[in-house]
Amino acid sequence: MIYLTRKIEFSASHLYHNPAFSAEENRRVFGKCNNPHGHGHNYVLEVTVAGTPDPNTGMVLDLKELKEILQREIIERMDHRFLNYEVPELAGQIPTCENIAAVIWKLLDPKITEGTLHRVRLYETPDLFVDCYGDSESGLENAQESVWENEGGAR
Repeated sequence: MIYLTRKIEFSASHLYHNPAFSAEENRRVFGKCNNPHGHGHNYVLEVTVAGTPDPNTGMVLDLKELKEILQREIIERMDHRFLNYEVPELAGQIPTCENIAAVIWKLLDPKITEGTLHRVRLYETPDLFVDCYGDSESGLENAQESVWENEGGAR
């Protein structure tokens, strides 16, 4: 098995806010991440695809195709966006690094047809990242349900 990783970067803003919490509880739990005007990050996304190299090309997958998928599904959807309000797949969720990674998995998994999506690693800062493997132990199944139940809903 070969593991191929592609890295991209995007900038986005978000805020942490749970409407079920009081204003005081939101400030206590989320601190400065509860700023109503949001705050931004320069995210780094690593997408790893596992597979066996094709004997005719020597590649696990067509790198141009992977680049186009990442451009269409991630960059065009999330770059320079306020994630809480402009990304429908995050509607009804707190856009933590964990939830964003789960949404990215959900977006990419059906689009990668050569090899298998193995890992989504999302860096929020240089020293904070989340790994999502898309298995039931990661909690992704619940996150996906939350994402798609709230699809199209706006805050």
